[in-house]
Amino acid sequence: MQQTFDVTRNIRKMVSPFLENYTLEQLNKIPDGYNNNLIWNIGHIVVVQQLLVYKLSGLPIMVSDEMVNKYMKGTKPEHIATQAEVDEIKELLFKTVDQTEADFNEKKFNKFQEYPTSTGFVLKSTEDAIAFNSFHEGLHVGVMMSIRKFL
Repeated sequence: MQQTFDVTRNIRKMVSPFLENYTLEQLNKIPDGYNNNLIWNIGHIVVVQQLLVYKLSGLPIMVSDEMVNKYMKGTKPEHIATQAEVDEIKELLFKTVDQTEADFNEKKFNKFQEYPTSTGFVLKSTEDAIAFNSFHEGLHVGVMMSIRKFL
């Protein structure tokens, strides 16, 4: 599992510069032909990781209900993210991965609610969810790299 956590951290290292190098206006801009923006994609990967790994394991998540409601699957940007919200997402970007690894190593994940993903994978364990999450985040990094060309 260490390699899977390392992959997730590497993905997050690819995401982090978007938060550092783009203005609030650029993070919030939805280019023509797209239905979301950079900050939505980043918030989405943070929220979905928490829902896939923690919620399906019956454990408390590290993100607020408000954040879940803004960034979970099926949502789209319906507000302009504030700098405070961007800062919160930035703080959670690595903190959530570090906590997940610590909780995994402490064997806190003891049960899991099976979940069929929209891509056809059926997650049957926390390990499945952690591995699938890397795939999911990779998809969103690809979208973000495409969006940035129009900013």
